[in-house]
Amino acid sequence: MTEEVKNLCPIGYLVLASGAGREICVKNISGRLLLLLVAGTFPNIVFGHGVDEGTQQFLTSNDGVAIVPFMYIGAKHMVTGYDHLLFLLGVIFFLYRARDVLIYVSFFTLGHSITLLVGVYLDVQVNAYLVDAVIGLSIIYKGFDNLGGFQRLFGHQPNTKFAVLIFGLFHGFGLATKLQEFEFAREGLLQNLIAFNVGVEIGQFFALLFIVLALSFWRGYSSYLQFSVATNIALMSGGLLLTFYQLSGYVIS
Repeated sequence: MTEEVKNLCPIGYLVLASGAGREICVKNISGRLLLLLVAGTFPNIVFGHGVDEGTQQFLTSNDGVAIVPFMYIGAKHMVTGYDHLLFLLGVIFFLYRARDVLIYVSFFTLGHSITLLVGVYLDVQVNAYLVDAVIGLSIIYKGFDNLGGFQRLFGHQPNTKFAVLIFGLFHGFGLATKLQEFEFAREGLLQNLIAFNVGVEIGQFFALLFIVLALSFWRGYSSYLQFSVATNIALMSGGLLLTFYQLSGYVIS
């Protein structure tokens, strides 16, 4: 970023790269507001991705094809998977066209579908703490990317679509590790996994629909750009806390 561009903004403002070849001046945000955002985000990130007792009982007792129940479980798992949704929020935060949202979400969907199906069906064992730590890093990555951090620090912009695909693979392993905690009957396993994955996509669709509508509404106000720095810093902070939490669990376990 050139000195001429930096000097375009008045004192007390930050220059934010929108990712579309534009430079946007936004107000600097106080640390107090940021702490409130992070404090409200972190508990949901850590505790919102478990499996309730009723679901556990069904998964451990089921011994055949159960398409609808597995679709329901997959949809519920995605809607309550705040780590996945926070990453997707970061992915689409500066995407203004429906076509771009569809492309990026498709890369994410491809990635997590592959590792979800392969991980469970072929019983690929991955440490759940480490996988969830990488998922936390994916949230940090996207917030940092949205703030133009790679261009500012390294003078290079990584391929965003490729990054979303790669992180999608880790998110899929995150889903797989949750399912691998239970003993599955091999009968009907593939059909149930496909149904679960379809449910995940249904849950993802409705969650994204809500996020896109909320962002579209917010973009009608000047506060969208004014608070965009704080929002993405909050994403990074939430991802950092999630990563630390999971790495601590790995060390202790």
